[in-house]
Amino acid sequence: MSSTEHGPANSAETRMNEKKCSWASYMTNSPTVIVMIGLPARGKTYMSKKLTRYLNWIGVPTKVFNLGVYRREAVRAYKSYDFFRHDNEEAMKVRKQCALVALQDVKAYLLAEGGQIAVFDATNTTRERRDLILAFVKENAFKVFFVESVCDDPQVIAANILEVKVSSPDYPERHRERVMGDFLKRIECYKVTYQPLDPDDYDRDLSFIKVMNVGRRFLVNRVQDYIQSKIVYYLMNIHVHSHSIYLCRHGESGHNVDGRIGGDAQLSPRGKQFAHALRGFIEEHDLSDLKVWTSQLRRTIQTAEELGVPYEQWKILNEIDAGVCEEMTYEMIQNSFPEEFALRDQDKYHYRYPGGESYQDLVQRLEPVIMELERQGNVLVICHQAVMRCLLAYFLDKSAEDLPYMKCPLHTILKLTPVAYGCKVEMFYLNVEAVNTHRDRPLESLCEGSDFDSCEATSGCVRF
Repeated sequence: MSSTEHGPANSAETRMNEKKCSWASYMTNSPTVIVMIGLPARGKTYMSKKLTRYLNWIGVPTKVFNLGVYRREAVRAYKSYDFFRHDNEEAMKVRKQCALVALQDVKAYLLAEGGQIAVFDATNTTRERRDLILAFVKENAFKVFFVESVCDDPQVIAANILEVKVSSPDYPERHRERVMGDFLKRIECYKVTYQPLDPDDYDRDLSFIKVMNVGRRFLVNRVQDYIQSKIVYYLMNIHVHSHSIYLCRHGESGHNVDGRIGGDAQLSPRGKQFAHALRGFIEEHDLSDLKVWTSQLRRTIQTAEELGVPYEQWKILNEIDAGVCEEMTYEMIQNSFPEEFALRDQDKYHYRYPGGESYQDLVQRLEPVIMELERQGNVLVICHQAVMRCLLAYFLDKSAEDLPYMKCPLHTILKLTPVAYGCKVEMFYLNVEAVNTHRDRPLESLCEGSDFDSCEATSGCVRF
């Protein structure tokens, strides 16, 4: 058999011609509208944004439609809670019209723009409003799943108002006491007409999850399909608590020095120096309650061994499998498999090494890690370049196009701290030199500089 008939280059062309669709996308046989329900300051927007980030990360095109944005477009100057009184007829007309406009945008996204899930982020506290939405989804043959957030803990509500609502465009003066007073009265306006989902009678045939007191209890009703089960699984795993996630790569390895990818090399002398510096970092920052996770490859285990603390090995944290290209340099790959080399540069996210993995495969493999990171306290993940890119892309809401080019240098720690609607990022370089293993995007580097400068993330670089 000649290599031209059955070799990697020929099979690569076939693989790259396959439909570029994630495994999760195959499970959504019709568009779905996720409808949020709940009084103000119950974490609906927090859940909407987080759920959207997760669904996009696993490959299901998802977008949030926040009704507050539409209302602010229609009514430029917010004056007071009076706008939300149920007997304010003029305001009620404006609010209903905003909902209708938003639903038309939902329709356009799902039918004309390639979207698969739309999250309708609003209070939707009355049966009248929900019946309007149900008529809309029936008319367009969409599926619908309701997410109701119920909270009667005054401390949680007050904390939410102070963390999120004080900085809302509705309150440009940001006076804490006045904001708190007005917003509590706004909540009372909604309470007058609030009709929670009724699982025993009126709403027994609907598909929904009730999230009670920020995830202390759940009620799930009539889950219809795979993607709805994924939504339930995710919402039952996200915990609202203060914690930080530390990500770093293993210390520099012998293969890093030689420019080889994959394999199971041991640490170089500078890699061992980094492991020692990492121990100092943990002690300096008093991270006594820190959990440490590694892959099952020697370079991450050797890095963790130096820390003098217990650690867990996760096979799913192993580096991307380069298949037939394992332990080769990029020059060797280009010479041996020129078509493979070119195809990977054309679409790095979907490209799968012959006998190996793609970044898309890696995201699927890492999903359990994301679920555990959402549930845990402070965790240090000592991993690998491709793995770290995938984890970072989830937390920083990066696209599949940008993910494979995120810069994750050796001997650098990233501290991720979840904040209201995003993630705060701090970078610590431990002053141990290492080779640069980053390859820029071909032709033009669109990811120059910091990869962490999104509108919902702040970043700093600290030399330690």
